[in-house]
Amino acid sequence: MLPYLDAFVPAFGLLALGAWLKRSLLPDDRVWAGIERLIFWVLLPALLCSAIGSVRLGEVPVVGMMTAIWGALALGTAASLLLARGFRQPHPSMTSVLMGGIRFNNLVGFAVAGAVFGLPGLALGAVATGLIVPFVQLVTTVAFAAGGSGRFRPLAVLRQVALNPLILGCAAGFLVAALGGLPPGIKPTLETLGRASVALGLLAVGAALTLDALSDRLGLQLATTALKLILMPGLTLLLCLALGVPALGTAMAVLFMALPTAATSYVMARAMGGDAPLMAAITTTEHLLAVVSLPLWLWAVRAAAGAG
Repeated sequence: MLPYLDAFVPAFGLLALGAWLKRSLLPDDRVWAGIERLIFWVLLPALLCSAIGSVRLGEVPVVGMMTAIWGALALGTAASLLLARGFRQPHPSMTSVLMGGIRFNNLVGFAVAGAVFGLPGLALGAVATGLIVPFVQLVTTVAFAAGGSGRFRPLAVLRQVALNPLILGCAAGFLVAALGGLPPGIKPTLETLGRASVALGLLAVGAALTLDALSDRLGLQLATTALKLILMPGLTLLLCLALGVPALGTAMAVLFMALPTAATSYVMARAMGGDAPLMAAITTTEHLLAVVSLPLWLWAVRAAAGAG
């Protein structure tokens, strides 16, 4: 019980602290916008690069994790589109359901993985992130582009995906791992930046959550939340077991696929013509219910795969 408390109390405690800071001590949106840019462009890529760069790729079940994660994401994408269509939502709302169904808050994942599984879990969590981010960014970017008023330009979409700092951080990490790791001096620098991303990131996520939007299309919110917090990790666990992915790889794949959607989904929806109010509601609902679902998934992985 104590490892679970050590993992989840700090993670969700920082979310609550961020919400309180936004409403009392730091109400200026510009402060949080600056923090979010710092995390997105500098701190989180540093975490991904340093964590993946420390992995011995020959000892990591990358192919099995990739097959399970990408298979679940493909099914989750189809389910999100069908869900939005079943609720007769227009294209902007569909993009919010899609982001609620397949995007993930990797900062919560890193906090939990590090607390429960230590450095090996953190490294494999970064590998899981490196597999999830390109798929999710490509799908969501295409979804927004397909609903735009202009002509769909595949090269522009691919360029936007390729220049995403999280994808660049993952690519740099895999390259560093293939070359044998980071050099002295650079490694502790990136690791320090990476540790800062988790605490600051959770505070920023908490600041972005709002209870005011929870009444907006509650049925659609709950259906999207069930898809993200129950169906997606369930599919991932079944695929990992069928593919024989080792216990820790299975745990990290399921954990990161069980995470609530990224708080930046709201910013993305607002900037790219999505349904921002619905996105804010889905984001808040998923984070509230993840307090219950994440410990249950870790218990399920431990029972099924013997991890932890």
